[in-house]
Amino acid sequence: MPCTPNPKRLTLKKDQQLEIQWQDGQVSIYPIAYLRQQCPCAQCRQQRAEQQAAKGKVRLQVLSRAPTGPVVITDAQRVGNYAIRLVWSDGHDTGIYSYHYLRQISPAA
Repeated sequence: MPCTPNPKRLTLKKDQQLEIQWQDGQVSIYPIAYLRQQCPCAQCRQQRAEQQAAKGKVRLQVLSRAPTGPVVITDAQRVGNYAIRLVWSDGHDTGIYSYHYLRQISPAA
């Protein structure tokens, strides 16, 4: 199993992007909307799977809380030495983004 990638530096602009400079020199820039769409929590993973399965079918989506503007990060905390937890302006706060996962979904890859 490959070792977990470690960030050298994290720079967060809560309404724009998360930039990670990795130990190996790679730089990944994650737009905020992309991070929200790629939330790794179980509920969001299930919703993405259902959307993939329903591709091409008409689907009614019911929102429990209507967004009042662009979704931004309201808070972020490091989780040990392996992840970052993001809290969103739409009330979602269960996604823990491991550094391994972030490296996998890097737009730079």
